[in-house]
Amino acid sequence: MQPYKGLFVLDAAQGIAGPYCGMLLAAMGAEVVKLEPPKGDWSRGLTTREGSHSVMSSVFNRGKRSLVLDLAAPAERTKAQVLMARADVVIEAFRPGVAGRIGLGPAHARADAVYVSISGFGQSGPYAERPCTDAVAQAFSGLVSQNADMDGAPHKVGTLPVDIHTGMSAFAAVQAALADRARDTTPRQRVLDCSLMAGAASLLCTSIAEAGLLGRLPAELNVPAGSYQAGDGAWVMIALVREVDWVTLVGVLGAPALLQDPRFGSFPLRAQNKPALLPMLRGIFLTRPAAEWIAALHAAGILASRVNTVLEWLEDGHVQASAAAPCVEQPGLGSLPLANPPGLDIQLGPAPALGEHSDEILREMGG
Repeated sequence: MQPYKGLFVLDAAQGIAGPYCGMLLAAMGAEVVKLEPPKGDWSRGLTTREGSHSVMSSVFNRGKRSLVLDLAAPAERTKAQVLMARADVVIEAFRPGVAGRIGLGPAHARADAVYVSISGFGQSGPYAERPCTDAVAQAFSGLVSQNADMDGAPHKVGTLPVDIHTGMSAFAAVQAALADRARDTTPRQRVLDCSLMAGAASLLCTSIAEAGLLGRLPAELNVPAGSYQAGDGAWVMIALVREVDWVTLVGVLGAPALLQDPRFGSFPLRAQNKPALLPMLRGIFLTRPAAEWIAALHAAGILASRVNTVLEWLEDGHVQASAAAPCVEQPGLGSLPLANPPGLDIQLGPAPALGEHSDEILREMGG
């Protein structure tokens, strides 16, 4: 699918959310110029790296051309404004108000441009200028509080779900704006305010809705769904959706007495009595290796999986057979397996080196 062939995107964002949005637009055929400062996107300095390339930067900047401009210099800002004047889509992730102060705000974009601002807490409100990262957004939203360990200590999710989800949400918003623009009879801008705060909250939409309805925190869902260590040290994850799943699970575990215990008669009761229930289940799971538990749970129709590392996921036969993470040769780094989002078959070349296309782009601009 290449619906955005002929579309020009100026990606002036750094990190993950904005660049991911730009990369997805490139995957759909758009020409994307990545505007970077002389020191480069800060993601070039994180994860495994070689030269100006890093794994993080490579994942989120495939298929783009890199242009380096020092926006502290007036002449360089003028060049950026020339690019903005022809961009169908502008993506920026400056602190709120900064883009306007340096001449890269919506006022300098095309009359029909889709202008995307990525920020931590949005473009307005008392926290607008507060610094934010994925971890901060996880904590602020309540996501961290829902990821407690056995001792009750809250932890952030170990990857970057808020950044990535915000980038995908921005991509969806841009597509809606472009579709809407196609129906215009007179040009008008669409300015999209995409924040990590909103991205994190949308991951928690059910919890937020129920808490707001009740005026208190809702009971934990589907207890005793979760992870259990098996006798061989591996971990097994189980998911329960209906009350009958609890009955089936107890049958697999060979613990019929649990069905007679009034403390465990429903999801709400099991949540209320979780401290008494979980030690019993943990002890049972330790009696057999993970592979045996998985086979028995699957045979009974219980949703379950071994808890894999990402390396084990890559080595799994189903993952390989379904080409879930095709490899791209990235100069300086080697072969990178890159997971595709659902429904999108991304076929892009490698990410650019810092400033790799500066001369080429400036020549095209006539300067």
